[in-house]
Amino acid sequence: MRKGQEQLRVLMGGRGNGGGGGGAPKLTKGGIVLGLLAAIGIWLFSSFYTVKPEEQSVELFLGRYLETGQPGLNFAPWPVVSYEVIPVTRENTEDIGVGRIGGDAGLMLTGDENIVDIDFQVVWNINDPAKFLFNLRDPRTTIRAVSESAMREIIAQSELAPILNRDRGAIASQLKDLIQSTLDSYDSGMNVVRVNFDKADPPQEVIDSFREVQAAEQERDRLEKQADAYANRVVAGARGEAAQLLEEAEGYRAQVVNEAEGEASRFSAVLQEYQKAPEVTRKRLYLETMEEVLGGIDKIILDEGAQGSSGVVPYLPLNELRRSGGN
Repeated sequence: MRKGQEQLRVLMGGRGNGGGGGGAPKLTKGGIVLGLLAAIGIWLFSSFYTVKPEEQSVELFLGRYLETGQPGLNFAPWPVVSYEVIPVTRENTEDIGVGRIGGDAGLMLTGDENIVDIDFQVVWNINDPAKFLFNLRDPRTTIRAVSESAMREIIAQSELAPILNRDRGAIASQLKDLIQSTLDSYDSGMNVVRVNFDKADPPQEVIDSFREVQAAEQERDRLEKQADAYANRVVAGARGEAAQLLEEAEGYRAQVVNEAEGEASRFSAVLQEYQKAPEVTRKRLYLETMEEVLGGIDKIILDEGAQGSSGVVPYLPLNELRRSGGN
């Protein structure tokens, strides 16, 4: 201490104790000014600090929160104002699960009373450095406990099959929101960036049996798909056949109706002609009917008037002659 006092006296323009000459040292005006400037320079140098772009600072006035310093050059008058620089944009990762920490944190009970082994990651950063610094004693332990509790709550409301097969993305989104809401209720100043699923499997002790069950379920699904495809083919064929029968029935109905309507029209026309000339019409109908009946068969015509006294009926085989002539 005495050595320091001696150096200060020399700086202020006085003489040290050594080299003879006693009495109080004399301070010159220039020495005083120089000393004040040096002290001010040291004070300013100690009061200015730089914050990097990925950081923010928390300034304290006599131990009480004052303000948050932004990236760039900041001023904190020493010694009444102190500060602590916090990396706010750096992403921190918490790994939770059996494969990560060697415990049973990843073993969780599902809503259908099955056990699932889950490994997941919670990636977070800081969005309020003051809250992060003052409201949490151990931030990493806090976010691990909150994440594990939130995951157990969500898994307890889900069944095993959706967790293993389809709903991991939905669970990750739900988990992120639940963790964030819990951290916000603590005024933690922490922000959950994302949640990553590493795995979701049955416990190691039963994973082989579970895979056998999965293989059986896949085989069942395959057979169900084959049965559905066969049913679709059969139903489609039956529908096509039914449609064809309906079309044929409609065609037959239309044909019968048309024929009946045609017969009715012809009968009406004949009736009109009959009313005009009954005898002529009757004879014409008789001749047309005989022509229709006898037109396609062999005929033998006998003329009783040509029969002589001998009783021999004259016979002329016209049909045989016509056929032989045609040959």
